[in-house]
Amino acid sequence: MTGGSSVAEQSVIVERVEDTDKEKKKKRRSNRRSKHNSACNSGNEARGESSASLKSKDKTKSLTSSMSSSSSKQQELQQTPDRASDVAFNSMPTMHINEKAGSSCDDTAVDVGGRFFWKSWLEPIAYVGSSKMCMDSFLHFQQVEGSAPKKLFAPYWPIEAVNEALEKGEAFKALFRVNAHNRLEAYCKIDGVPTDVLINGVSSQNRAVEGDIVVIKFDPVELWTKMKGSNGSLNNSARVEDCNSVQDVNGPAGNSYKGKDSSHMGLFPGQSLGLNSVERLASMTNQFPLKRPTGKVVALFEKSLRRDAIVGFLNVKQWFSYRELNRKDAKKNSAIFDHEYVTLTPTDTRFPKMIVFVKDLPGCIKKRLEDGDVTIEMELLAALIEDWSPESPFPVARISHSFGRGGELEPQMNAILFQNAIHSADFPPEVLSCLSNVPWDIPPEELQTRRDLRDLCIFTIDPSTASDLDDALSVEKLSKDSFRVGVHVADVSYFVLPNTALDIEAQIRSTSVYMMQRKIQMLPSLLSEQLGSLNPGVDRLAFSMFWEINSTGDVLDHWIGRTVIRSCCKLSYEHAQDIIKGGIVDVEKFNTLKGYPQLHGQFGWTDVIRSVKCLHEISKTLKEKRFNDGALPLESAKVVYLVDEYGVPYDTRLSERIDSNFLVEEFMLLANMTAAEVISRAFPDSALLRRHPEPNMRKLKEFEAFCHKHGLELDTSSSGQFRQSLEKIREKLRDDSVLFDVLILYASKPMHLATYFCSGELKDNLNDWSHYALAVPLYTHFTSPLRRYPDIVVHRTLAAVIEAEELYLKHRGLLKSNNEEDVPRRYFTGIYFDKEAAESPLGKEALSSAALKYGIPSPELLSNVAAYCNERKLASRHAEDACEKLYMWVLLKKKKILLSDARVLGLGPRFMSVYIQKLAIERRIYYDEVEGLTVEWLESTSSVVLNLSGHKRLFKRGGLRNYMALGNVAWVVNPYDLSVETGSIDDCDATYMIDPGTFPLTLCLLSTIHVALYAIGGDDGPLEIGVRLFMSSYLK
Repeated sequence: MTGGSSVAEQSVIVERVEDTDKEKKKKRRSNRRSKHNSACNSGNEARGESSASLKSKDKTKSLTSSMSSSSSKQQELQQTPDRASDVAFNSMPTMHINEKAGSSCDDTAVDVGGRFFWKSWLEPIAYVGSSKMCMDSFLHFQQVEGSAPKKLFAPYWPIEAVNEALEKGEAFKALFRVNAHNRLEAYCKIDGVPTDVLINGVSSQNRAVEGDIVVIKFDPVELWTKMKGSNGSLNNSARVEDCNSVQDVNGPAGNSYKGKDSSHMGLFPGQSLGLNSVERLASMTNQFPLKRPTGKVVALFEKSLRRDAIVGFLNVKQWFSYRELNRKDAKKNSAIFDHEYVTLTPTDTRFPKMIVFVKDLPGCIKKRLEDGDVTIEMELLAALIEDWSPESPFPVARISHSFGRGGELEPQMNAILFQNAIHSADFPPEVLSCLSNVPWDIPPEELQTRRDLRDLCIFTIDPSTASDLDDALSVEKLSKDSFRVGVHVADVSYFVLPNTALDIEAQIRSTSVYMMQRKIQMLPSLLSEQLGSLNPGVDRLAFSMFWEINSTGDVLDHWIGRTVIRSCCKLSYEHAQDIIKGGIVDVEKFNTLKGYPQLHGQFGWTDVIRSVKCLHEISKTLKEKRFNDGALPLESAKVVYLVDEYGVPYDTRLSERIDSNFLVEEFMLLANMTAAEVISRAFPDSALLRRHPEPNMRKLKEFEAFCHKHGLELDTSSSGQFRQSLEKIREKLRDDSVLFDVLILYASKPMHLATYFCSGELKDNLNDWSHYALAVPLYTHFTSPLRRYPDIVVHRTLAAVIEAEELYLKHRGLLKSNNEEDVPRRYFTGIYFDKEAAESPLGKEALSSAALKYGIPSPELLSNVAAYCNERKLASRHAEDACEKLYMWVLLKKKKILLSDARVLGLGPRFMSVYIQKLAIERRIYYDEVEGLTVEWLESTSSVVLNLSGHKRLFKRGGLRNYMALGNVAWVVNPYDLSVETGSIDDCDATYMIDPGTFPLTLCLLSTIHVALYAIGGDDGPLEIGVRLFMSSYLK
């Protein structure tokens, strides 16, 4: 076809493998060995000799343009990935630790554009050359003097070819996600395909970075890699099949455009030509369940915003050495200064090292560099990726500013905000001008049109430190076995009107971010803590929902409307828990007890206590009913940091949820579900809802098999059966809470994230609207409008439904006063929806008019709002996680060493994955190729034996660097020192002293071991949490 030929003409001609005779091959191998040996003797010689060696290798191991020409010998040339970071914070290891990500060899061969280089020679150094090429010593291996530089990466497909391939299903658009343990391993998720696609190696990733939207082309099925754990073992010894062999990456040319079957993926017996490309892929993955699809990036569809928010440290020592060597030729140095560069190491391990040209550095940093200030390496810097050409192995970055010293708390906090694009500046005057000044009184017209609930006993239950009170509760007993429960939510949409400066600012921020001692608010404090907050003793505007609930938890009726309320008190969760547990006996004394809240209005503590206890009983019934309907709670203990008067953490404790938490949660869930029902029925194409897809079934089955192997019966056929199984396991493991925490951790891994969506976006797929964990068909967010923008959108939609209903009733002459007890039939907001009324001309006109008044977005615009809110919610979660890691790091930095028990989650011949309950984190410990340590892997029992050895090994296999020091793996103390004085261990936190382990150490899955945790980085690199075995030996 014409499209295919045009793409082929634009493709770069790649060298094909030349046939050579065996004698020449032997000679080259001999030369490489001799040069490698000489390299071991001299670092300078190593660079010179390796250049010749790699040039020779380049001629025989270059990329070919035909995927079908890939041979088994070429497959053996796959690079060994980087050793994973021992302490990568965001990524959790899989149950089957059989991945190459755990390789401990830092100087293994790496494939870039079909050429193989030792990683120890990939480190860029200061070099004078073309700024376009970003040349370094690495590129010396590529080019011959006087010749044009070779491309290291395939060029991206032109837009016409991309569109054609996407339309024909020969390429797919996907989000690019990088493994935090191994940057050379990335994954792309294709909707409808059950297994993520592996993009393995620098060449296949083709300059894509974390968060990019990429266009990928699948490899033929014969090149797909083995699924991790597909051999049935729970270790990391299984070799992953090569998926980075020599193949076409230049364009959708060749066989992929021939004949009716234009897909490069091919068809298999029993497959229908009528299947679309996604269905065909899904069918193929189902036919080969033990293989993971692989592919390569052929184009960038949309660059990640993370490219503009890089945080890292400069590496300048090599640049200083280079300048020192050339200091005599000052005139030459001045002329070539503009072409020199230094490197930047990002703190996020998912991003590659970067080149920064000295001429582009900010003035203050450049001056420090020229003055020889080596402390510049301690500065935490903000940067952005400017370019990454096919000729360069590294992207070019530009420094924008410095946060300060990397070992200090405040610079790290600011870096987290920058990295996640958290908008933390003060609210501008035009935003604040949208709000009224305080004191503020409710306008008379609002009192006339809203239901007045100020004579109802209403109160809030929140964390003791909360200042933005979104929701309040009330309860009335109607009869012996029925109650009217009320949830009253701050009517923020009254203040935040569509398309105002305040609305735009709230939408940009999208969510409040809670970072330990710091809160980044979505709305100004004037609104979130005063005008809109349901503070006690003051009149406030609210959205209220009432349900008539019987003793079995059935909702008999409900009412929704805008109201005026006055809270009588602000309870904390601890206060409510005291009431639930009967801690308040003498009500009269309760009024004078220190630390309890002040009461406002005509209600006494008897009213509040009775209401709290009644709500607790109803919430238990609702919770039981919800669980019986299939809801799946996956809750684990949360780490709480204890801080001193300066906000610096000094200790931690595990905090579990209490009855008062569940009390509030049940009614908030009920309110959110009710709001979802009302808005989706009235506005089926423009309701903002929240969905939670079913989990990854492959990972879920792996977890099920894992449990069965350890004698724990688990049924994952439905969310309800899943919950019941976990409850039985909890009872069985009541004496081993750590193991149950581990199981909950594993149970959470197959789960997808819940996301916002526009109902019109999925109107043809109603089954995709459901929420798996809650086991409900409809769900949204309504109860937290002071801190979530989607809740404001839902409030406006609810207001439009209420307005439309009133217009409809008014035209039919059925509307009565809002404060009358005899409320007319509810056509749109009642428990039963009158579809006929809504679809009548009168109903359509009322709904359309109300939607226009309250600024209900179109389905297209609402889909964009949902996508943006999803992105911001995820960014806030990442920021909060990074802040927690920062506090953990500060705590360990202060303690020097923290001793703890740990549980082995995964085990193999190279490394283990452990869970530390005290900090509720996972970490990896690598023990292969460690000086003075022997490793015996027992395949039959999936166990490992670690022992000390006096054998000295100078170099790693296939590399020049020394073996890893034993101190990086184990903190070994002498038993005599311990027996003399327990507290004599240098810099040890003696408040959590445990006995060390002894050699030989035999480990199997779920073994309990003793570890020492410590802080890494700060002024000299990214913050990490290190973990070592805590051992004792007289050989120390």
